[in-house]
Amino acid sequence: MRKIKQMDQTQQPGQKGELVTMDTYEQMIPLDVVEGFPVRPGMYDVNGATALNGAVNFTVHSKYASACELLLYRREEEEPYAVLKFPEHYKIGNVYSMIVFGLDITEFEYAYRLDGPWDPPKGLLFDKNHTLLDMYAKAVTGQSVWGEKKRADKNYHARVVKNNFDWGNTVQPLLPASDLIIYELHVRGFTRHESSGVKHPGTFSGLMEKIPYLKELGITAVELMPIFEFDETMGERHVDGKHLLDYWGYNTVSFFAPNTSYTAAEEYNHEGTELKTLIRQLNANGIEVILDVVFNHTAEGNEEGPFISFKGFDNNIYYMLSPDGHYYNFSGCGNTMNCNHPVVQEMIVECLRYWTTAYRVDGFRFDLASILGRNEDGSPMKDPPLLQRLAFDPILGNVKLIAEAWDAGGLYQVGNFPAWNRWAEWNGRYRDDMRSFLKGDYWMAPEAAKRITGSPDLYREGYEGYNSSVNFLTCHDGFTLYDLYAYSEKHNLDNGWNNTDGSDNNLSWNCGAEGETENGEINRLRLRLMKNACAVLMCSRGTPMFLAGDEFGNTQYGNNNAYCQDNEISWLDWGFIDKNRELFEFFKRMIYFRKAHPAVRRDLEPAKCGFPRISVHTQKPWKSDISSDTKVLCVMYAGYDGEKGKDDIVYFAVNVYWEEQEIVLPGLLEGWGWQLYACTGEEQPGGIWENMRMQPRSAAVWQAVER
Repeated sequence: MRKIKQMDQTQQPGQKGELVTMDTYEQMIPLDVVEGFPVRPGMYDVNGATALNGAVNFTVHSKYASACELLLYRREEEEPYAVLKFPEHYKIGNVYSMIVFGLDITEFEYAYRLDGPWDPPKGLLFDKNHTLLDMYAKAVTGQSVWGEKKRADKNYHARVVKNNFDWGNTVQPLLPASDLIIYELHVRGFTRHESSGVKHPGTFSGLMEKIPYLKELGITAVELMPIFEFDETMGERHVDGKHLLDYWGYNTVSFFAPNTSYTAAEEYNHEGTELKTLIRQLNANGIEVILDVVFNHTAEGNEEGPFISFKGFDNNIYYMLSPDGHYYNFSGCGNTMNCNHPVVQEMIVECLRYWTTAYRVDGFRFDLASILGRNEDGSPMKDPPLLQRLAFDPILGNVKLIAEAWDAGGLYQVGNFPAWNRWAEWNGRYRDDMRSFLKGDYWMAPEAAKRITGSPDLYREGYEGYNSSVNFLTCHDGFTLYDLYAYSEKHNLDNGWNNTDGSDNNLSWNCGAEGETENGEINRLRLRLMKNACAVLMCSRGTPMFLAGDEFGNTQYGNNNAYCQDNEISWLDWGFIDKNRELFEFFKRMIYFRKAHPAVRRDLEPAKCGFPRISVHTQKPWKSDISSDTKVLCVMYAGYDGEKGKDDIVYFAVNVYWEEQEIVLPGLLEGWGWQLYACTGEEQPGGIWENMRMQPRSAAVWQAVER
């Protein structure tokens, strides 16, 4: 490499020795030449690669590296056409920053090489032969064709992206937690099946085509399974003729880059445009977008895993390491990010700010979030600085923060997550207790009463009450709603692990036959139980969430860990809408009911009739002695609806027992009566009721109406 050639200097903003800012870059001129490229010291506080006016700013940092090289490539080529070593005086602190002039961002890709000590017991893994991806890359190359395996000798490169998307006048919905109906979906699986009928199946555009469907169903928030760049071919296998991939995408390659294989067309240097268009359209239709983010580990894995970025920049900073340099594995995926190291913390905060500002994301669900609260030695922290910082960060002030409050290392924090009145949680207790109760474990009634009424035993000090509880019975991890009542055991042989993977504690019941059956009585029972689950979920305090396809009885054929199944096991079969039209219409009806009755969702002003905001009953009204012998659980919500100028009163009952049960409804003021809104038994909606003989395993919902 040629030595640096210093260029003539004139008095101007940003001369040598001065920090360069965004408002002075248009006046800058080169100061040096490296390998024939005019350069100057860059913007040290702007990480990643940033397009300027006729130049690109490159900034990276490493505490232990002794040298850093910038590699420039022609598009899709593996050998760099230029290698630019950062001059020594271009390094301030641990930061290397350089502005390179004369680059056309549409014509090149880039990566880095770092030199430094190789001392594995100390966690130092520098190797100047490793080509490293910029950890702040806004786009990753070579990933745009789904399922196309990257050659073993092909390295990850990054592209420079211009952030010039026109958001127009679209305003984010900013819905309160109590008004959310969260719909968890996999971008590819949602429309990949031929029955989806979209023009661009398996893409952001395909999902965009389904917005009218989401509105018809009543969804107010979609929670997208990982859409950060990942390599679905990592660990690919063939089992019994099936090509197995990393379908779910929980092994992140780049935290700042969208998964380009989810786009309908390649977006050279405009990566993210299709995703931004999707978010803009969803927001314009009153639907928020929540991203499932995975900061607990990366795709680099353990000692046997590849070098992508973090290992080569500062392995012993970005990962939790044992005293002898091995990787702690609280994630179950080989490594664990050292989230409470200040450098890692800064990267995560910057990442979330980027998605909030550049993509207008409305919320984040944090996978295995308990890891984010572990110290560098793996021990749980009382007040984790990362979680606290996210709770109080001003740019994140309006986004939803939702924790999966456990990890693979045995730390379970549901109801005990450091929340600062800001974090909500996937309520795993709701899932488990309600699954048991709804399949007939009536002795769970005391626990079920707590879960339905917002888990007041869990969400006390430090929480926002029931607004902290994301209630769910199903999610991507586990059985679908249909499978919950069609399988008593998991059926994961297709995954290739001899049915040893996936949870054995499914709290499911096959209703008398394992899997598909022609038995009409069993199928009717399954339908009723799915309706019961929907009714309970929509009549529970807290934020309801369900898995895409549950509304029409989609099945994964008993697979409760379909992370590797890029096929009909995981893809939504839209033909089930016609097959299970009754279930689909019931979901729509119950979602509409929840929206129409604010007393169900939140505390209103006290009801004029004097009823409490929430009350729990047995088969007889005002008998609140719920016990392990309670067969029918009833809940009433009441409050004064100022918009309608009258009381809003709802009564909900579920009989999980296998025999009929007689119930009596509470008395109402003169001129009012209980109108049956929905029933999973044979009773038809409508009419005024004072009591009901509830059928076995059925649920009913009444609304108080003026007669």
